[in-house]
This record gives sequence, structure tokens and C-alpha cells, in this order.
Amino acid sequence: MRHCKNVFLLATFTVAGLASAQTKWDLPSAYPATNYHTANLIQFAADADKASAGKLKITVHANASLFKAPEIKRAVQGGQAQAGEILLVNFQNEWQVFGADGLPFLADSYDSAWKLYQAQKPLLEKKLGEQGMSLLYTVPWPPQGIYVKKPIQSAADLKGVKWRAYSPATARIAELVGAQPVTVQAAELSQAMATGVVESYMSSGSTGFDSKTYEHIKYWYDTQAWLPKNAVIVNKAALDALDAPTKAAVLKAAAEAETRGWAASKKENTDTQDKLKANGMNILPPPAQLKADMAKVGDTMLKEWLEKAGADGKALIDAYRK
Repeated sequence: MRHCKNVFLLATFTVAGLASAQTKWDLPSAYPATNYHTANLIQFAADADKASAGKLKITVHANASLFKAPEIKRAVQGGQAQAGEILLVNFQNEWQVFGADGLPFLADSYDSAWKLYQAQKPLLEKKLGEQGMSLLYTVPWPPQGIYVKKPIQSAADLKGVKWRAYSPATARIAELVGAQPVTVQAAELSQAMATGVVESYMSSGSTGFDSKTYEHIKYWYDTQAWLPKNAVIVNKAALDALDAPTKAAVLKAAAEAETRGWAASKKENTDTQDKLKANGMNILPPPAQLKADMAKVGDTMLKEWLEKAGADGKALIDAYRK
């Protein structure tokens, strides 16, 4: 009898040993499973699993199913989720540098967006570190254009239009052009357009396709205004609790995800514009007057941002313009 009991105890310890040897992480994201950001996250999780020889299992929770977009950063900081994906510009009110890549017409191509990221990165790492988190990698959204129901020639044509705002910067653009800002998250965008709550917004071809914007809005002006980044962040205590090889596996998988993600974003930009066209979207270059008006909006917003961002902001812009 005692022998059986010992075998049972041994089996229990073995199972417990296996369970503690495997670490499980939750990684919430706000975007659909079909989006390239999410596909990249899933690949990152699979790579970390493989490189850690199954010691780390990361479960990706897509489409705001675990936490809504604005809640993810706090969830990672507080340890309710070990890692998460956030849109940096969403947190500009907390710290201005989070919103640097949402400043219109500051970085208006993939090359300049990468350069801006290199200037922003040390500041991001320092701030997240102070908040008990680490930056794993970033991936940009394709360049932002203006979705609008009717053809426009200038910013004056946007006066009074119901404009989707999803960040402090997009709300401020609305104010500067005289549009009416309405706060709507990505997951609720289709519904907002269908019910007439939103008539216009600035975003990428990717969001336009994901949300089937072409069913409600037929014009997109390719202003390439900015390339906002998603950042994948991790709770520092959770990362530091991993053994050295597993931690190295995560960082390697993250570096690969960043390279892959930036390439995927470029491809997404071309692919989604083709898909939008196929679904009846008119993709147009911005008329000269609209371009000039929007450049003015960009100058005003950079000036305002620098006043709020202080020394950090000045250091970032100086490094970027070097």
C-alpha cells in the first residue's frame, strides 16, 4: 500500500514539476486575427515557443477579446497580462513622446518612420522601464490617408464633418480643420459608419479594408500623413522571471518579429490599396490646396507638441532631424 502511495506522490510531483517548468503568458491585442499585426504576433508566439523548447507558451488574444485597446497597457503594467500590443499614439496624453509617430507630416514614408523610431526608441525604453515594462518590438501601420464621403479640394471641405478620432492627435486635427471629432475604437468603426456616427477619418488602407469602409465611404486621399506604430510590451518582472535561455529566445523572436513586421506593413500598404480599389474605393493623391492646408496643421501640431513634450521632445526631434 505504502509503495502505491509513493508512486502516486511521485507522479504528482512529476506533473507539478512539468507544470512549473512551463510558463504561460497572455498577450492581448486589439485587432482582428486576420490583421497582419496579429498574424505577426501569432508567429512571434510560435517562434518563442519553439526557441524555448516549449518552456514558454504565449497565448495571443485578438480583437480586444481579453482587454480593450485603452486597457492593455495598464493590464501589462499591473501583471494581469504578461505581454500586450498597444498603439503608442493612444497614450500621448500620459507622456507626449508616446505620440511622436502620430504627428502629421513629420515622418511621411517608411524610411523616415524608421528613422523616427530610432530617435524615439531609447526614450521609450527608459519610460517603459520606469513603469515596470520592457519594449519587445514595434511594427508600423501603413501611411495614413483621409477617408471621406465626397471629393474634397481643401481642408475647408472638412468643416462640420463627423470625424473619427482615436488618439489626441486625430482629435486635434479635427479641431484645426473644423471637423466634429467623435471617439470610436477600431472594433466599433464599421458600426459607427453604418449608423452615420462617422463620416470621415484618417487611417491606413489596412484599417479601411478591415472595417469594410468601402461599404460606406468611397474616397481615400493618400496623404501619407504619418505611420503610427504598434508596440509589443512585456511586464519586466515576467520577463526577468524566465531562465536565461528562455529570455534570450523571447528577445530573438521579438527582433525577428520587428524585421518581419516592418516588411509586412509595406506589403500590406500595397495589397490593401489594391483590395480597396477592387471594392470601389477611389484612391486619390491629395489636391495641392489640401496638401498645403494639412502641412500647416502639421506645423501647428509639432509646435504645440514640442511645448508639451519639453526636453524629451526636443531631444527626439533633434535626433530625428540630424
